Amino acid sequence: MIADKLQQVRARIAQACASASRPVQSVTLLVVTKTYGPEAVREAFEAGERRFGENYVQEGMDKIASLADLRGAIEWHLIGPLQSNKTRVVAEQFDWVHSVDRLKIAQRLSEQRPAHLPPLHVCLQVNISGEASKSGLMPDEVAATAHAVAKLPRLVLRGLMAIPEPAADFAAQRVPHRQLREMMQSLQARGLALDTLSIGMSADLEAAIAEGATLVRIGSAIFGERPILRGAAPGS
Repeated sequence: MIADKLQQVRARIAQACASASRPVQSVTLLVVTKTYGPEAVREAFEAGERRFGENYVQEGMDKIASLADLRGAIEWHLIGPLQSNKTRVVAEQFDWVHSVDRLKIAQRLSEQRPAHLPPLHVCLQVNISGEASKSGLMPDEVAATAHAVAKLPRLVLRGLMAIPEPAADFAAQRVPHRQLREMMQSLQARGLALDTLSIGMSADLEAAIAEGATLVRIGSAIFGERPILRGAAPGS
């Protein structure tokens, strides 16, 4: 049952917060529903969750449409790569975008966010492990991009996001999370009002919370192994 798995994840978050001497309210759970259908979202919603993350634009749009009766109660987050030709629908339909990896994407989201909607919440994705296969800004690009994005209308720059390279043990997992936290602290010291550190997934949420994560993105620990979607491409 999804409700039972959610309880287990909430217990892990609570224990990790206790171990880090942090209040449990300081960490937000984002339920990642990539490749799971609208019925799984509805079940998690009925179990008390309100924040859901999607990796693929079209899959997310389909779910938003299928769950239109819940739209006022659900906060939709895009956490996967975003191509320039998909920014308009994302600006119109999502509440958060975690995966802004270049200024051009932020500018398009700013221009295309409808005036009747609240500002779009965004995070900059950082390629914290320097992997060639991963999207994200290089660490030395983050400061300049952050200051430019923070000035754009119709957006609110909330913080940083990363998907670190998997690590074998707790100590090794903490390293990239610490680097991202220190990066955000540096930006805060330069005057940016950032409050979101979007790090930590099913395998490393404890290490992320130990290093200051404010939002953890959890999917497989709630829903089990993901089915494979045929024809799915990043940012699609």
